[in-house]
Amino acid sequence: MHISVVKGQKADVTKTNPGLTKIGIGIGWNAPASHDLDTSAFLLGASGKVDNDEQLVFYNNPTKNGVSFIDNPNQGGDRKQFSIQLTGVPANVEKVAFTLTIHDGEKLKQQFSQVTQAYIRIFHPETGQDMLRYELGNHFSVETAIVVGELYRYGAEWKFSAIGSGFSGGLKALCGNFGIEVKDEPSAPVPGPAPVQQTPPPSPPPVTPPTPVNLTKIELKKKGDRISLEKKPPGRLGEILINLNWNQKKSTGFFGKSKGIDLDLACLYELKNGEKGVIQALGNRFGSLTREPYIALDGDDRTGSVKTGENIRINGNKLAEFERILVFTFIYEGATTWSEADGVVSIKQDGGPDIEVKLNEHDNRQGMCAIALIRNQNNETFSIERLVQYFSGHKQLDEAFGWGMRWVAGSK
Repeated sequence: MHISVVKGQKADVTKTNPGLTKIGIGIGWNAPASHDLDTSAFLLGASGKVDNDEQLVFYNNPTKNGVSFIDNPNQGGDRKQFSIQLTGVPANVEKVAFTLTIHDGEKLKQQFSQVTQAYIRIFHPETGQDMLRYELGNHFSVETAIVVGELYRYGAEWKFSAIGSGFSGGLKALCGNFGIEVKDEPSAPVPGPAPVQQTPPPSPPPVTPPTPVNLTKIELKKKGDRISLEKKPPGRLGEILINLNWNQKKSTGFFGKSKGIDLDLACLYELKNGEKGVIQALGNRFGSLTREPYIALDGDDRTGSVKTGENIRINGNKLAEFERILVFTFIYEGATTWSEADGVVSIKQDGGPDIEVKLNEHDNRQGMCAIALIRNQNNETFSIERLVQYFSGHKQLDEAFGWGMRWVAGSK
């Protein structure tokens, strides 16, 4: 029986299958006949980039470093497959990212909103039985490229991470993200008579280079957008501040002013030692910066009128202790009017640009919003991924991201 995973979830591959040295990866989808979808595997080092162009495995480079591309598989109903000889993957390859792209999608105005039932599965190469399966769902719109999932090292074991991150730009943008430069093909010259020799025109005046742009804020605009904090020497990542601010809107009626919305900033955390927990005002779980979990909530803004909003602080100098952090907010009091709250979360690091996530996608039927997923990147820095995904409560949020905690009612 296989394990189904959801976006953002990680699962063991080899730990739960001792002695496994080879696996199969199957990828499938439904799409209109006019859509030409390609699959690729990027062999990435500790930097999250390829070492050279040869570490892109696809139909034109089908085998590299223990990873083989299978164009027309005859099992499992998959569109494409990869065979992974785990013992043949070099030690400098930290992860293998599996992707989907629409060929000429930008040019043909074809997008992943028109693709359904996309999935990736990990199966046993001898029996063909699924071990893991990730259904991507229909959450995409204008994207022409998707990072479906990642097979990555975790000590001596291999694990799988369900990514489901889409963006525009097709294969070219995808390659650029992983350190491969794709040059546009030059236009073919138009046939004609030989040119007449002419006196060359005078050289144009030198162009003054533009002043470098100082980026002080980066906005993650789409679900799945990711960025890493600035890398610093080990133990010197510094404090990371997560700030939530929103507009307090009170309406005036026959009985006077109505009570406004009360948003609470919170986070789930998972440490490398296996400890899991929550930081939130509900239940007075304010945490600590100097001892586990090295996360602290400053206070509880019950009105939204405090200029500094609500703040969570993360002790970045303890980076090696963290596995992942899920930042979320929920409406403690007031109507579920996310569309009126205008919530904004800013993630600040000393010396780096502010990273901003606006809660500008709304679901007024749900009282909780997952904002961002923060992951430890090889003990070098944190990566930040935009989520803005809504849930009815803590239990549903937990289940979606596989935290596995027990929940009981609480109060402030």
